[in-house]
Amino acid sequence: MGIGYLEKEGLFRLTAGDAEYVIGIADGKYVGHVYFGRQIGDNRCGCLMRTEEAPFVPSKNLREKCSFADAFPAEYSTWGVGDYRDSCLNVRNEEGFRGCELHYEGCRILEGKPELPGLPATFCGEGEKGAGMTLELDCRDKVLGLKVTLRYSVFADSEAVIRSASLVNEGEKSLYLERALSACMDMDMEEGELLTLAGSWARERHMVRRPLAFGKQLVSSFRGESGHQDHPFLAVMGRNAGQDQGEVWAMHFVYSGNFVAEAEVSQFGSVRLLMGIHPEGFEWVLKPGETFVTPEVVCVYSDEGLGKMSRIFHDLYRGHLIRSPYLHRKRPILINNWEATYFDFDTEKLLEIAREAKQRGIEMLVMDDGWFGDRNIDEGSLGDWEVNEKKLPGGLSYLAEQVRALGMEFGIWFEPEMVSPDSKLYRARPDWAIQIPGREPVQSRAQYVLDLSRPEVVDYVYESVAGILRSAPISYVKWDMNRQMTDVGSACLGRERQGELFHRYVMGVYELQERLTREFPELLLENCASGGARFDPGMLYYSPQIWCSDDTDAVERLAIQEGTALLYPLSTMGAHVSACPNHIVGRVTPFRTRGHVAMAGTFGYELDITKLTEEEKRQVEEQVKMYHRFQPLVREGDYYRIASWGENHKYDCWQVVSKDKREALMTYVQVLAEPNWHSRKLRLKGLDPEAEYWLEEIGPEADRQAREGKTMTGKVYKGAFLMYGGLLVPRMEGDFMSKMIHFTRM
Repeated sequence: MGIGYLEKEGLFRLTAGDAEYVIGIADGKYVGHVYFGRQIGDNRCGCLMRTEEAPFVPSKNLREKCSFADAFPAEYSTWGVGDYRDSCLNVRNEEGFRGCELHYEGCRILEGKPELPGLPATFCGEGEKGAGMTLELDCRDKVLGLKVTLRYSVFADSEAVIRSASLVNEGEKSLYLERALSACMDMDMEEGELLTLAGSWARERHMVRRPLAFGKQLVSSFRGESGHQDHPFLAVMGRNAGQDQGEVWAMHFVYSGNFVAEAEVSQFGSVRLLMGIHPEGFEWVLKPGETFVTPEVVCVYSDEGLGKMSRIFHDLYRGHLIRSPYLHRKRPILINNWEATYFDFDTEKLLEIAREAKQRGIEMLVMDDGWFGDRNIDEGSLGDWEVNEKKLPGGLSYLAEQVRALGMEFGIWFEPEMVSPDSKLYRARPDWAIQIPGREPVQSRAQYVLDLSRPEVVDYVYESVAGILRSAPISYVKWDMNRQMTDVGSACLGRERQGELFHRYVMGVYELQERLTREFPELLLENCASGGARFDPGMLYYSPQIWCSDDTDAVERLAIQEGTALLYPLSTMGAHVSACPNHIVGRVTPFRTRGHVAMAGTFGYELDITKLTEEEKRQVEEQVKMYHRFQPLVREGDYYRIASWGENHKYDCWQVVSKDKREALMTYVQVLAEPNWHSRKLRLKGLDPEAEYWLEEIGPEADRQAREGKTMTGKVYKGAFLMYGGLLVPRMEGDFMSKMIHFTRM
């Protein structure tokens, strides 16, 4: 890791692991992107900006400055002065004129990593001297009186480069930011592919790969959340790139609201990557002396395909983003009553579930929606966070104490950002809901969104949640958010600042969760947004896990969890075993397969355990033992994708390997059985090629098959054989069958 300034060459070189990020100053004032890739260590690389080619820099050819601007590989592009590609920054002054040109003025190289006020951000650990470095480049537009500081950070144990920008109005008049993105990166790539994650409710984050084409290709959200439909991530890669080979350049946004992520192929064959807050509906008033800070973008380069890219993201987020004390701690195995009872429950029903769950080794009961106000259907009482003692006689403290007396922990569900039209809160303060005066607000799930740009609303929401947590021994909170934003208007922002509402809302959410984690530092917080609509790096700063999707079907979860694990550690993915037929798709899958798929996450249950068969209850006990045995490996290990059901349409396979390569766990799911087929050859990854590994199939079914000579339990293979020759996995009878195989170095 290091940051160096080569004054003679006008270059800044940032090194992070095997990667190198180079920035150049062209013509003494234009900040340009030179290179991001494998370390080359050549101080002459500034030529890659092509400033010595026609049309040349403005000091040599002022008459063609527009042509220069439209081809220059900018580090932070601006609108209105000759660059016709999409830009990071568009500023309007008080007279209504738009245009901005930034000139480089100076730099600072800092030890460590500054915080971003009010925003989630990567960090160096406390007391970790030399763990990180930051480069700050100061640029100015003297006409506007605007100072822009571009910030780049690297860490000693990561190959990622972290980017953000701060904008300060140093003038005497207000400025209006119509577009303030976080990062821009221009590179040559005449042929390549674009990778994004897309989907919808209950089928989030499916991998979408398509050729790069001339013009603009983007994913975005202006729903007020990062969203089910698109994810704040994009990657460009060579056409030959796969899991283990080829070059990949990726960007990921540490933010939980509206975003745009764009790849634009220019007339000259270059590619511009842009990422930041979506400009749709955005305008920020920057008064004299005020500062606006953009959220962070994580930039990753991999020369070993998507697999290495994934592991860089995973290690960065585990080491420098997630702050929870549960990061390296075993999470309790929980059972949630939502799909078990929906709104139809009372204290005795919950305790009945808890007693049976405790007998099977489950460690926490989570009470979901329906415990407050008059909420027996999803059409009222949001905002009225008072315990319904008709359902819960004796109140929350009695229920929680009864659960704890069983030797279990107790958790609870909230949806604190919303209000129901049919609620005491809305009847008393209708102006607290986001809405446009004179227009009938659009309902979704019979609810409105509270205006978290208002401090008094933030205070009310916080005290509602914190008051409940103070009233009873509660170890876990599931924080839900079940609708997108419409009718975007605030009763308190005023005419000039309505364009700030989206961003101020997200900042309000961050303030709430920051206060919550400070007052209750041992609380296990799980974020959720109608499933996976807020599964983003910004949320990980506050909660170590996020509910992956409302779709708990094991087969559907294969693609959802594959796309999620492309960027996030397995320990962040909320994953449960649910009842069959599945409540979303109606599919019936073996209980064992449901457990194997959920084991690649935080692990828990979403069902009425009292209604399971004795055989299923026995399998719960086995799954609990498996979780305790393998959870440290799944939580801390390196993730490898062996096969993708989304690509081959037959089977799925992934693997987790300990950092010291002493053990590995492979999960194989035969989605569809095939006739006249023999064993499946699987080439493992990440092992020590010189070591020998003992194989063990996991579970009582494997033990039975071992007696019949149908498993590999007890066999020993060399690492090189498993990785290059391959492991033969016997064909299984039936669809949706699975195996887990454990490897231990001899």
